[in-house]
Amino acid sequence: MSERLPKHLDDALYAARLALKFLAGHTLDDYRSDELLRSAVERQVEIVGEACRRALDDTASLRERVPDAAKAIAMRNRLAHGYDTVDHGIVFNAVLLNFPPLALALERELTEWERSHPARPPGES
Repeated sequence: MSERLPKHLDDALYAARLALKFLAGHTLDDYRSDELLRSAVERQVEIVGEACRRALDDTASLRERVPDAAKAIAMRNRLAHGYDTVDHGIVFNAVLLNFPPLALALERELTEWERSHPARPPGES
């Protein structure tokens, strides 16, 4: 486990929360018709997926504790490599259904990491 793990967890958590915030109050029809909204949400999905990939690469045991991370990675790969065949309904529903439990698991892991790695006073190594 590297010292980069909390950064990856925090990046994924922040982006998941942003994607959910961007979709709050919007319908699937809103999402389909708003290019700016779709672009914003898709970017956050890509960040969540990449940050989760890095976190799992760093700490393989996270795969069991954060099972939705694998889904986020798959969605990121689909957006990045299959951009021309993206189903907007799948992205919309995946964020609304999978990101809340993912965010909770990421928050739990980040809290646990911080609890097990107390901050050192400046100047101590």
